[in-house]
Amino acid sequence: MTQAAYKRVLLKLSGEALMGDDAYGINRATIERMVADVKEVAQLGVELAIVIGGGNIFRGVAPGAQGMDRATADYMGMLATVMNSLALADAMRQQGMTARVMSAISIEQVVEPYVRPKALQYLEEGKIVIFAAGTGNPFFTTDTAAALRGSEIGAQVVLKATKVDGVYSADPNKDPSATRYSSISFDEAISRHLQVMDATAFALCRDQKLPIRVFSIVKPGALARIVLGEDEGTLVHV
Repeated sequence: MTQAAYKRVLLKLSGEALMGDDAYGINRATIERMVADVKEVAQLGVELAIVIGGGNIFRGVAPGAQGMDRATADYMGMLATVMNSLALADAMRQQGMTARVMSAISIEQVVEPYVRPKALQYLEEGKIVIFAAGTGNPFFTTDTAAALRGSEIGAQVVLKATKVDGVYSADPNKDPSATRYSSISFDEAISRHLQVMDATAFALCRDQKLPIRVFSIVKPGALARIVLGEDEGTLVHV
């Protein structure tokens, strides 16, 4: 078996990544491809936890949420992440994997609550753990949830999946001269105003010395290459 570079990782997926080319919702072919990538990593013996956003579902109701109380809108977003987590877990089941969804808000008839020792047990048993409902608090993003859960479970790296293959000096879609960083320090990213994660999540990763690897989820085999220690995307480090 090829040797993995990491024993335990936290994968952050955006809800928008599940849309594929659709306007909102979950694109079946897209989620199946993502699950295949995750399965490839799991077969390397890597313990994998996932935090997923809810933008793909919330985008569909966003026009009606305009003017809504921020906390209420955030709770709606948390429920959207639960829906995505259930869809992801079911897609994994169909590919012969075992996943457990753990929610930061109590919906015990649907998913079990997040309990750190139980999550660690699942990871050690080789199960995929999907953390739903963000941090369980309004005003915090799923990026912050990824940084928090990654720190709690002792992940060696946070893998932030985006539609761009790393961190660039400028927006590569707007500036053809933009260059990709192979690696960059937290302090350099801050001084250059590079939007890697939201400020709270970024500060937590920096304080906990938890590196972030930014990569493209639409690039075939990228996730496996990272886990095998290859130079893929951008590594943000202390």
